[in-house]
Amino acid sequence: MSSGWSWYIIILTLGNIAGSWWLLRHYSKKRVVTKDQDDNTTGHVWDDDLTELNNPLPRWWLWLFILTILFSLVYLVLYPGLGNYKGWLNWSQDKAYLQETQQIEARYAQIYDQFLQQDIPTLAQDPQALKTGQRLFINNCSTCHGSDAKGARSFPNLTDSEWLYGGTPQAIKHSITYGRSGIMTPWAAVLQDNGVKEVVAYVQQMSGQAYDADLAKSGQQHYQTFCVACHGPEGKGNIMLGAPDLSNDIWLYGGDTESLTETISKGRNGKMPAQQNLLNEGKIHVLSAYIYSLSQSAND
Repeated sequence: MSSGWSWYIIILTLGNIAGSWWLLRHYSKKRVVTKDQDDNTTGHVWDDDLTELNNPLPRWWLWLFILTILFSLVYLVLYPGLGNYKGWLNWSQDKAYLQETQQIEARYAQIYDQFLQQDIPTLAQDPQALKTGQRLFINNCSTCHGSDAKGARSFPNLTDSEWLYGGTPQAIKHSITYGRSGIMTPWAAVLQDNGVKEVVAYVQQMSGQAYDADLAKSGQQHYQTFCVACHGPEGKGNIMLGAPDLSNDIWLYGGDTESLTETISKGRNGKMPAQQNLLNEGKIHVLSAYIYSLSQSAND
């Protein structure tokens, strides 16, 4: 924060406190009235019979307000609240969060250490580990993949057997730890509009959809030239590159004509953020076991 804004906040804050003090002093005294108002009223009447009396604030009420002012001054001395002043205790939200996080990590470290002694397939059969993994998933993953882990458009379903980068325990743990970055190259400039339509038709043919045979025939040539390196000659994909299988009916961005046209012409950029700076190794291990268990349940 710049010094100008800092002083602006300081002056505004202390000015409000000083103004509150002045109001208390002003209204704690009996007001002066005219000679014809000797009945202890101010002369103001509402609703015919509601008369305003000329009495100061009750003492207990006055002292209550004074205590709030004193509390605010003590608070502003001890804690940050006046611009760039950090407070006598040097407290901050970041320090408080870090301290609480360290306390929690120390409290549960023994539990996660026990989980680390078991491999992921074994943990995937442990009810306690699965409950812990489910909580971790809801807190850290459900925003993108949904609370049921079935995903949404551009976010993969984690409960089936279809994996962009592999569904083995090691692959899942690697994805969570280091994240993934998937890039689909845009081909509109190379294929032009008609070429995109032809490739769309050929992809529809591979995935078992209704397709235009004439367009698909030309699309096959384009596919073999531009797409086969990533998706393979039969469109089965490549988990080393995160290239999806185009021969089934599972789509990350949609498999209809409009969605396929957009994907091929404009490309796609997928990002799975790394969690290693947010979750320790034990939490990632348990979370991997939970996600692995979801896909295994789908295969049973």
